[in-house]
Amino acid sequence: MADELSWRTQGQTLILQGELDRDTLPTLWQHRQVLLDGIRFLDVSGLKRVDSAGVALMLHFYHQQNRGDELVLTGVTDRLRTLIALYRLQAILPCDPPESV
Repeated sequence: MADELSWRTQGQTLILQGELDRDTLPTLWQHRQVLLDGIRFLDVSGLKRVDSAGVALMLHFYHQQNRGDELVLTGVTDRLRTLIALYRLQAILPCDPPESV
């Protein structure tokens, strides 16, 4: 069973926590219009797991917001960065630079 997905906003950031997959994203999808209003950053550092449906949702969010202000993913883990690279979305789905060690 998947962990719950939760979210909250803080300023211009939508913060996601839990698992973002095909089982957990329908509720987020239903609230997307209201949640994305004024959002410029999508903080995914609290996500434990993301599948291809989750990446597709992030891509949709990016295209919904790309009306002047760019939506930038922050807190991207190495696993999610790898998934984005596997789908060759690096140029389409902007991520903050990886943190240096």
